[in-house]
Amino acid sequence: MYKDNAKKLHERMFPGFELNENDPDYEYSVRYENWAYDEVVNANDLDERHRTLAILATCMGAMAVDEFGVIIPAAVREFGVKPEEIKELVYQGTAYLGIARVFPFSMKTNEVFRQLGIEESKESRLTNTDENRQETGTAAQVAIFGEGMKDFWKGGTVNYWLASNCFGDYYTRKGLNLADREMITFCFLLAQGGCEPQLRSHIQGNINVGNDTAFLRKVVEQMIPYIGYPRSLNAFACIAEFEK
Repeated sequence: MYKDNAKKLHERMFPGFELNENDPDYEYSVRYENWAYDEVVNANDLDERHRTLAILATCMGAMAVDEFGVIIPAAVREFGVKPEEIKELVYQGTAYLGIARVFPFSMKTNEVFRQLGIEESKESRLTNTDENRQETGTAAQVAIFGEGMKDFWKGGTVNYWLASNCFGDYYTRKGLNLADREMITFCFLLAQGGCEPQLRSHIQGNINVGNDTAFLRKVVEQMIPYIGYPRSLNAFACIAEFEK
């Protein structure tokens, strides 16, 4: 039986696309949505905006371009996510996924925005310059990870790029605050798998900016439908290390 809560959320997310009893996958779809759109979303009190940002970031980490595309309309229409926040999420993914994997998401975002008639603001969201991007990126690193990052950029070329590019080019931009940026980075990493050392670092970063382990557990719980159990359980295990 199709649960009312699941059906209502489906209608919010995909208006005009009802499950059809004649579909060969109908029973599978109903069972999945009863779990994902009722049991899971009601398992904790993570708000819709954060859940949706996490879904989008997790889809990027899992290379789920099609799912990412179908979530965008509901994100903007129903769940309080602004178009510029989606763009910032995509841009930031470059530092954690690489342009080869981010490019399809950039193209998909532009395609869906055109379909929705979204006209983006021409106002720049940059807050720094080519000359001070390392300095401002280092300031962001210090704000997230502490004073020990103050001279991190001096440790070699990659350290410099982490300060100037990863943090200076993305974290300092307008559109998302540091707490949101750390949450989506957490999702990029947990969805990729095999990034547990970096995931642990960004669990600490999340805690430092106010996203405590209880919040991160809620995020992972909500992402299970999108990445499955193995990577989710790995993320839970990493979070547990900070609760001892």
